[in-house]
Amino acid sequence: MRKDYNLEKRKYIIAGFIIVIVIIYAIRLFNLQMLDSKYKQYADSNAFLRKTIYPSRGIIYDRNGEVVVFNQPAYDIMLIPRDVQPFDTIDFCRTIGLTREQFDKRMTDMKDRRLNPGYSSYSPQTFLTHLSAEDYGRLQEKMYRFPGFYIQKRILRQYNFDCAANVLGNIREVSQNDIDRDQYYMPGDYIGDLGVERSYEKHLRGKKGAEILIRDARGQIQGRFEDGNHDIKAVSGRNLKLSIDIKLQEYAESLMVNKIGAIVAIEPATGEILAMVSAPSYSPSLMVGRQRGSNYNDLKNDPYKPLFDRALMGAYPPGSTFKPGQGLILLQEGIVNLSTAYPCHGGYINGRLKVKCHPHYSPIALKPALQTSCNAYFCWGFKNLVDKRSKYGSSANGFEVWKKHLVSLGYGYRLGVDLPNETRGFIPNAEFYNKRYGEGRWSANTVISVSIGQGEILASPLQIANLCATVANRGWFITPHVVKEIEDTVINSEFREPRYPTIDQHHFDDVAEGMRMAVTGGTCSVANLPDIEVCGKTGTAQNPHGRDHSAFIGFAPYHNPKIAVAVYVENAGYGAAFGVPIGSLLIEKYLNGKISEQRKHIETTMLESNTIIYSGVKKH
Repeated sequence: MRKDYNLEKRKYIIAGFIIVIVIIYAIRLFNLQMLDSKYKQYADSNAFLRKTIYPSRGIIYDRNGEVVVFNQPAYDIMLIPRDVQPFDTIDFCRTIGLTREQFDKRMTDMKDRRLNPGYSSYSPQTFLTHLSAEDYGRLQEKMYRFPGFYIQKRILRQYNFDCAANVLGNIREVSQNDIDRDQYYMPGDYIGDLGVERSYEKHLRGKKGAEILIRDARGQIQGRFEDGNHDIKAVSGRNLKLSIDIKLQEYAESLMVNKIGAIVAIEPATGEILAMVSAPSYSPSLMVGRQRGSNYNDLKNDPYKPLFDRALMGAYPPGSTFKPGQGLILLQEGIVNLSTAYPCHGGYINGRLKVKCHPHYSPIALKPALQTSCNAYFCWGFKNLVDKRSKYGSSANGFEVWKKHLVSLGYGYRLGVDLPNETRGFIPNAEFYNKRYGEGRWSANTVISVSIGQGEILASPLQIANLCATVANRGWFITPHVVKEIEDTVINSEFREPRYPTIDQHHFDDVAEGMRMAVTGGTCSVANLPDIEVCGKTGTAQNPHGRDHSAFIGFAPYHNPKIAVAVYVENAGYGAAFGVPIGSLLIEKYLNGKISEQRKHIETTMLESNTIIYSGVKKH
């Protein structure tokens, strides 16, 4: 019989197809059972309920051990949609204080994947947050009536002091972006928002635990799986000790009521921030609980912008508080010595150019120029530096030398404080003016206003305070910071290493003496205390939009300084009107613990005064 080779080949082809199909099915089954966890998740969810155990968030203390922020229990209503069975909706709503319309809307929003991208009928979903203790008690007794629902215990923040909201920050529910950035978070979790709550989030949050419960065929909880042997304990977050003196912070904020501006106080030897005020401020407790959203919107829409941290984010013309830095640069570059005197006949007059100044004797040298806040002295010094072509070759090169020193003193770039949203301020460079006026077509006279902290110069109150701390230390500073210690953690020592400007240290003694003279017999005389040697410098920063801003920097004592402070009050007029008295009260309060009877009238005036009325901002 003749063999059919075509039939023989066909047999192998069919067998090959069968083998390929078997391999495909095998691969698919392997993928479903071993690699794809979705079906395992569905199966496990039928038998187990994995409940997240949220850790206690780290407690926050002030520098003296006062508890500033602690935790209180809060309760959220959770549900697993596939486990929800018909129940008495009216009874449920009455128990927790919701209307039927609110209930329906929450259920609809929860299932909307645009509003809740992580929605799954198999996984726990948040129905209602921040249940009150009373509602929790009533609901707990009836939970058996509402299959599929359960109560999740969480932690909310509580505040012992009604201040320092800008420093402390708050916590909020995570967004989808937060979840995408860090796998630690799941929908409904909370994360630090602003202040130390944000910048130290990974230290404060701790580690979540889990409790695994076993279900029966009806989905009813029967107890812990294998007696809890597979449960994971939550690990509490680390506690923080702030550098902030919370009582000083309270006092500083009271002085800034009905004012717009900022205060920063630093311990010069350590760089620790003792107080940081942004005014107007708000109560940190407003950002806790079910009303957080509406409170946040109210603060966001407030025309005085209480959420804007002026101490860190405000960019102001520093005005005459800039002059100590200018004096240091002029000394370093050899433009002046202590005997160099410049004329001041009511201001800086150079051809048609005139910068006004208040009356004092003329000519004047560096220390008395600081004492009297002479504009002309620093304008002449700046001109003789920038336009000294025999030394620098061009005005642009001279300007770059000037800027280099300013940057080393902490201006123009972020200092690196351990809080979010720090501004860099602005110190222009030569290229900035080349673009504006043309290369080689500008000189010191063109930009003379920057010599007295005006014009394009912008600095944050933190940077201004840091300059004061640098003078107090006689030539070095440590990066300002608000966290002093982290529990069980060694803080990076590089962060706390001294930073040295490009100015020789011996020049700082001369500038410090000029600032002392400003207090004993100059523009800062209100700050002259009988038992404390205060050094200071006023600032009156011109404001094209209204009244001038009142500013002050000061440190004390003159030898071995314990505090350096910067005060900036918007639309408050001369530096001596508000900046000096507020700064001196803060220094006295910190060093003496109280205000002397002889100065109580100054304190009362500052506590009761209102400069917001001059801001030009209308509150609707």
